[in-house]
Amino acid sequence: MKNMLSLLALAGIVSVTGTAYAQVPKGDIKAAEGKVATCIGCHGIAGYQASFPEIHRVPMISGQSAPYLVNALLAYQKGERKHPTMRGISGSLTDQDMADLGAYYAQHGQDKAKPVPDQPAKQPTAEVAALLQKGACISCHGANFNKGVDPSYPKIAGQHADYLYVSLKAYKTEGQAQLGRANAIMGAQVKQFSLAELKAMANYIGSLPGDLKTVPQSKLR
Repeated sequence: MKNMLSLLALAGIVSVTGTAYAQVPKGDIKAAEGKVATCIGCHGIAGYQASFPEIHRVPMISGQSAPYLVNALLAYQKGERKHPTMRGISGSLTDQDMADLGAYYAQHGQDKAKPVPDQPAKQPTAEVAALLQKGACISCHGANFNKGVDPSYPKIAGQHADYLYVSLKAYKTEGQAQLGRANAIMGAQVKQFSLAELKAMANYIGSLPGDLKTVPQSKLR
C-alpha cells in the first residue's frame, strides 16, 4: 500500500488532481494568440521573479504539456492551489480559454528545441538519488524528468529550482489563506521529507536539460 501511494503521489511534483482533462474542449492555438497577453506579463519575461506571496522565479511554461497546464489552471480556479494572482487570472478563463492556452504553450518555442536524452545527462549524488528513489519520482515523471507516463503529469526537468522548491513546500503548508496546495496524496508524500531534502531534489531536477523555456514576448502584438 505504501509503495502504491508513492507511485500515485508523484503524479506531479507540481501536479494537480481533480477535474479530468478529458472534459476540456480541444485547444485552438490560433485562438490563443489573442488570449496570452495576461500570461506574457510574467511568463514571457526571462528571469521574471514573483515577489508575493513568496519570492521565486515564475515557472517556465513554454514546452509544458497541455493537459498539465489546463489542470493547473483549473486547480487555481477552484482554489485547490492558493495563489492570489493566479486565482484571479484563472477565474476569468472559460474551459475553452484554458484549452487554447494549454495547446499554445505546449508547442511554444519548440520549433528549435534540442532533443532531451532519455536518461539524465547529470547523475545525482548518492544522497539525492536516495531521496528520488524514496519518492518514486521517475515512476510518474520519467527517467529524464521530462516525459511523464501521462501527459497530465508535468515536465519538471530544467524548471527553475526555486519554483520547484516552493511548489513542493506548498504541499506541506496548511491553514494559510494565500499559500498552499490541497492534494491529500502529495501532502502526505512531501511530509516525509525535510525542507532541506525538498530543496536538494529541486536543485538537482532543475539542473537537468528539458523542454521547458521562457520565450521572451511583447504585449505589443
